[in-house]
Amino acid sequence: MAKQLKITWIKSCIGCPETQKATIKSLGFTKMQQSVIKEDCSQIRGQIKKVNHLVAVEEID
Repeated sequence: MAKQLKITWIKSCIGCPETQKATIKSLGFTKMQQSVIKEDCSQIRGQIKKVNHLVAVEEID
């Protein structure tokens, strides 16, 4: 089974550029402290890198 990432939105994006707000939405977040599970792929890693100051990431099997 492929590795998965548990991504949790931990910090507000008020005052962030629109591109970072759009990245948060594209990851599937709708509210703070929400967690989503995504497949570990380079596209998701790139999105996480863009908003790494707003989210927490855990690797799960």
